[in-house]
Amino acid sequence: MSLISESELTQALANVAIVLVEPKYPENIGAAARVAMNCGISRLIVVRDEAPDREKMLKMATHKAAELIDRMELFADLESALAEFPVVVGTTARQGRQRRPPNSPRVTMGKVAPLLAENKTALLFGPEHRGLTNDDLKFCRFTSTIPTADFSSLNLAQAVGIHCYELYHELLYGQAGATAFAPKQATTVEMEGMYGHIEEALRKIEFLKNTNHEQDDYWQNAVRKFLGRLGLQSREVKIIRGFCRQFLWYEENRGNRPEVPPTDISSS
Repeated sequence: MSLISESELTQALANVAIVLVEPKYPENIGAAARVAMNCGISRLIVVRDEAPDREKMLKMATHKAAELIDRMELFADLESALAEFPVVVGTTARQGRQRRPPNSPRVTMGKVAPLLAENKTALLFGPEHRGLTNDDLKFCRFTSTIPTADFSSLNLAQAVGIHCYELYHELLYGQAGATAFAPKQATTVEMEGMYGHIEEALRKIEFLKNTNHEQDDYWQNAVRKFLGRLGLQSREVKIIRGFCRQFLWYEENRGNRPEVPPTDISSS
């Protein structure tokens, strides 16, 4: 029995987009569109320099999924593609020192589902031959890893299908319908602006040093992971940026300050 109404389900799924980063094969895009439509997801974004071959995409999509192919959004870079999304889920099979602890799709979608009523959410998938890079994953609030046995070789469309199903199942039968939905959170653009201000402040006090890029990357990733877990709202991001701007102003005008500094933490 579903725990949420049909209208709530429709609204939640309308806030979800599948984002494919540099997919090599147009057929995989068509297959991903088909499985997304089966789970009520009707938005597809592709990050690629050139538009994929439409006929090859349609070959793997059903007639209904052809509508999703025709509405497909094309972006040249990932940051632009994710600009409007407060919640981004990155899918990855790789684990490393700078990777977040992996969660299964089921666990991850249990965290994502309560956010959908007020927050646009991107499910992010990397290219077939390498997956998402660390630079791609810096935009992600959550990561998801599909558990497999010794042999791990899932097709892109299969990975999309597993995540779409787990999200759809969570919305229908999980705890999302019985839980208070989370408020609207800061978008990727707002979060990236905040990270930029924090980096500028940390460089000003020489906490980050241009002479040690590996250490700088470590601390920048640590800041992203910590603040990304908090689910900051737009107002909270503006407050943090206001603190950073005030600190930078203070440093730049030390010894030559007007009596009333130009404080405005409400602007972005």
